[in-house]
Amino acid sequence: MPRLQRKGFGTPDEVRRFTNGLIEVIHLDETAVCRFAFQPGWEWAKDVGPVTHTKSCQHRHVGYTIAGRLNVRMDDGTTLSIGPGEAYEIPPGHNAWVEGDVAWESVEFTSGHSFGKSAEELGERVLATILFSDICGSTAMLERVGDAEWSRTLRAHNERIRSVIDRFRGREIGTQGDGFLALFDGAARATMAAAAMDPAIADLGIRVRTGMHTGEVIIEGGQARGLAVHGAARVAALGGPGDVLVSGTTLDLLDGAGLKFEFRGNHELKGLSGARPVYGLVRQAVPL
Repeated sequence: MPRLQRKGFGTPDEVRRFTNGLIEVIHLDETAVCRFAFQPGWEWAKDVGPVTHTKSCQHRHVGYTIAGRLNVRMDDGTTLSIGPGEAYEIPPGHNAWVEGDVAWESVEFTSGHSFGKSAEELGERVLATILFSDICGSTAMLERVGDAEWSRTLRAHNERIRSVIDRFRGREIGTQGDGFLALFDGAARATMAAAAMDPAIADLGIRVRTGMHTGEVIIEGGQARGLAVHGAARVAALGGPGDVLVSGTTLDLLDGAGLKFEFRGNHELKGLSGARPVYGLVRQAVPL
């Protein structure tokens, strides 16, 4: 439950130091707000990459520049220079470096939980609730409205789904076609996020389905792998517009969460042996 509170970077909850810079983190319950302070000469590839052991930064950054200038190059070659007074969004898959002789200072709200942490700190193999979301009937809608209108709709969808993931402290791993793959450290938090997604995009004229499974996930190069990921994708594929489906494993972890589910049958889930029960959230019982 959100509450009235404040904290300052004068006494941060966490400080992570790198060559040529540091990041300070304050936690407002489920939200991590961080301040970047990178000195001239700082570059992600040489100062942070050796810690994370990924070929590029796999975090999404949304923030505001206080001072200095940052150059960003995406893995596809796209570049952008970000200066003082500018808000920014940087998708996963990029390198970045400080330009000039003024330190880069910024505040952001998306990567504080895990930016610059090693695989050992994050845990290469983690227990998580995996959530897949997908737009229902996207191909038919694209044919009906055309490329330009669909592009606008998809962009609005992406912004709103990302906002929901951030709100419930999920970690966006990537986009899968017309949907998202995200990890959550709690089954209840993941389920509430899933329940909020379809209402969040209702006025766009589209519907989403979501599916979840809980299990161990291997994080490699910013990507989630493992049988549990396949299981979650299979659960999501069983859904229809507005459905929030969970595996029996996830349902067991929701005892006491105050959510009501109905049995949707036993199904073979790719990578998991035998037929497994799948359950659908009863939306009338969700306190959104």
